[in-house]
Amino acid sequence: MKTVLIIDDETSIRLSLEGILQDEGFRPVFAASGEEGLERIREENPDIILLDIWMPGIDGLETLRRAKEQWPDLQVIMMSGHGTIETAVKALKLGAYDFIEKPLALEKVLTCIQNALKMGQLLEENRTLKARYAKDFEMVGNSGPINLLKEQISIAAPTSGWVLITGENGTGKELVARAIHNFSQRRDKPFVEVNCAAIPEDLIESELFGHEKGSFTGATALRKGKFDLAHEGTLFLDEIGDMSLKTQAKVLRILQERKFERVGGSRTIEVDVRVIAATNKNLEEEIEKSNFREDLYYRLNVLPFHVPPLRERKDDIAALAKHFLEYFSRQESRDIKTLSPDALSALKNYPWPGNVRELKNLIERLVIMTPGNEITLANLPAHLVNRQDGSSASQRRALIDASNFREAKEEFEKEFILQKLEENDWNISRTAEIIDLERSNLHRKIKSYGIELKK
Repeated sequence: MKTVLIIDDETSIRLSLEGILQDEGFRPVFAASGEEGLERIREENPDIILLDIWMPGIDGLETLRRAKEQWPDLQVIMMSGHGTIETAVKALKLGAYDFIEKPLALEKVLTCIQNALKMGQLLEENRTLKARYAKDFEMVGNSGPINLLKEQISIAAPTSGWVLITGENGTGKELVARAIHNFSQRRDKPFVEVNCAAIPEDLIESELFGHEKGSFTGATALRKGKFDLAHEGTLFLDEIGDMSLKTQAKVLRILQERKFERVGGSRTIEVDVRVIAATNKNLEEEIEKSNFREDLYYRLNVLPFHVPPLRERKDDIAALAKHFLEYFSRQESRDIKTLSPDALSALKNYPWPGNVRELKNLIERLVIMTPGNEITLANLPAHLVNRQDGSSASQRRALIDASNFREAKEEFEKEFILQKLEENDWNISRTAEIIDLERSNLHRKIKSYGIELKK
């Protein structure tokens, strides 16, 4: 039964509510003053509180304030026979769910209690989902490089400084961005992500800044951009190195002035966002090539973070594999699978050119395709097993036997493409995405190296 605490100095009110609530299947408990009410909250942990405003000792508003300080999610319904709009507004500002007037209309009281219970349930579900979501995005590992990165995040996150995250594809730059947001003072505000490489050039301004109705063909309604949506929160600009110089200039202006205009609009909109940018490119080299604005680089690079590749944190492979095994086993509603010692050894000996993303994709595939609960060496892709039995040495000999640098480079490229194709079940589109190469370009290389595709 749901527990309802009634805090009211009038005996008649307590008795009338007791009978009604018991008839409706609630468990009513009582307090005759604010001080006693706070004690009863500690003892009973009620689901709902009905709180009178005018009482001897501390009044209802002060009781509400103290209760909300200790139990912020508590659902409190205020009651008063001498209520004013000003009092009701003050109670709502202090965190009351609702305000009802005496004499009490019992139907209204019951409706209000049911609605407050639904609100409490939604808050609990939201908290549970947030906790589960946060666990899915936690940074796994305790190697030296990762512990250093975690320490840097704990220092920088509570500040308001802009952040630039660098690292190879698949290292987990988004996880770092989310960790910075979650440990910042903006954690209860939006975290909005923009993949600058995935948005066509002619749409990115509308995506970032929004547009007014009729500003271009197809703009049938006003649309808020990502800067608007991230107001008071965090905006994560992923792959910012792929942003055009024109858009870079507009982003720089927003960072400097904290205001912008939507596409096709003239009204200036002020915005408060913390920008976190990420890239897999060397922006200093891009500046030398005139592909990236130097002033924007220095504006973003207030707090630089570098995410190490997986080959530099191999001590974390076991923990990461275990984390992904548990995650995908739950996703597939299966018993949690484990890795045999020789399979784990093969994972640790592999260089992981695709980094954590490659490991995650492999574990997902193994969870789905392995029939038993233990993943053995026999279940791993051939390129991982072959690495254990000396094929890497033969590859090195092939490189050494090459007559010049060009031949060695081609030999390495051929082996790399073969390996990635095999990892991805000879799916060209998926392989092209993993190795960050245009699909048409990968097709040309497969043809030029005479690679035979397997079905």
